[in-house]
Amino acid sequence: MGDRLEGKVAVITGAASGIGEASARRFAEEGCKVVLGDIQVEAGQALAKELGAGAVFAECNVAVEDDVANLVDLAVKEFGRLDVMFNNAGIVGAIGPIDTTLEPEWSATLAILLNGVFFGMKHAARVMKPQNSGSIISMSSVAGVTGGLGPHAYAAAKHAVVGLTKNVGAELCGNGIRVNAIAPYSMATSMVADAYLKDHTAIDEATQMLKDESPLVGRPGLAIDVANAALWLASDESGYTNGHTLTTDAGITSGAMPGGPRFNEYAPMQREAGKSGL
Repeated sequence: MGDRLEGKVAVITGAASGIGEASARRFAEEGCKVVLGDIQVEAGQALAKELGAGAVFAECNVAVEDDVANLVDLAVKEFGRLDVMFNNAGIVGAIGPIDTTLEPEWSATLAILLNGVFFGMKHAARVMKPQNSGSIISMSSVAGVTGGLGPHAYAAAKHAVVGLTKNVGAELCGNGIRVNAIAPYSMATSMVADAYLKDHTAIDEATQMLKDESPLVGRPGLAIDVANAALWLASDESGYTNGHTLTTDAGITSGAMPGGPRFNEYAPMQREAGKSGL
């Protein structure tokens, strides 16, 4: 048990599994009281019970503004304040070529991945502004900072989260509130297992697959890696960080790739017209 979040209160959406669950556990280990929201009711209730008196659960569909507002109000009712809002809930959403993407699937994806973040920021702000303090963290993705790494609706929403993070951070910093995002690569979670292996329970298999494909040899991305990033952004250790999108991606967005970069062995310099050497 640590004290990096001692005395703080956090709301975490999508908290019943994956990165949300890992973050809830990590926050609680560091002394934080946590309000857990998810549509997976049984799993969320079980996690809150396991975490003890410093945790409560409420059913929350982030596409519904009232659900998000109620989650924030629950934090204030149960624990007296809100210091951290982690807009984590997400899905893969609509998949396929742009010309076959169905409008209802597009809209439903953005309702969760973008509107849900907007609602979280909005209702966290109304509680945090009178306090003149707080940290709002939202889940983006490497698909939100580059192209070709996610389906179209997912990429559009995650890019929008990066932009919204910058804009809201620019507004709320005057109230002592920091607003940041996290952009993971493929992490070994049930969502990724379902996306890659069509089996949300195949987390061990997904972990091995990601281990084999990681730029960091033998090191897959894990839910705890994102939870630790969220912990830092939630804590006072990141007190001068605002409007930032923190990648947890083994360097994918900076050009790292499995097997190392191209041209990674010495050869005489290449010149014009097929010539080489000085």
